[in-house]
Amino acid sequence: MLVAFSVAPSGTGRADGSVHDAVAAAVRVVRDSGLPHRTTSMFTEIEGEWDEVFDVVKRATDAVAPYGSRISLVLKADIRPGHAGELDGKIARLEAAIERQEVEGGLD
Repeated sequence: MLVAFSVAPSGTGRADGSVHDAVAAAVRVVRDSGLPHRTTSMFTEIEGEWDEVFDVVKRATDAVAPYGSRISLVLKADIRPGHAGELDGKIARLEAAIERQEVEGGLD
């Protein structure tokens, strides 16, 4: 399964509203998990089996807790049993489709 999630504290007391230290703590948990992952400016994607992925999401959420009085967690999951390597595979198929459409004149 693939899970894209974003976790951040609120009530941090920081005048600038920044949450980068808390997000860094969460991303460290993901990186230390050993599971395939990718972090972008808005989400972290992680791939693995249900229990291992949700364990990492829970630990990442727990890592954010000390940074504020409240935590926001946004999560989206793609559950496709029997498939692995989808973190990169989905992107490769998308890029191939775009390239094919450009060659066929399907994109302007």
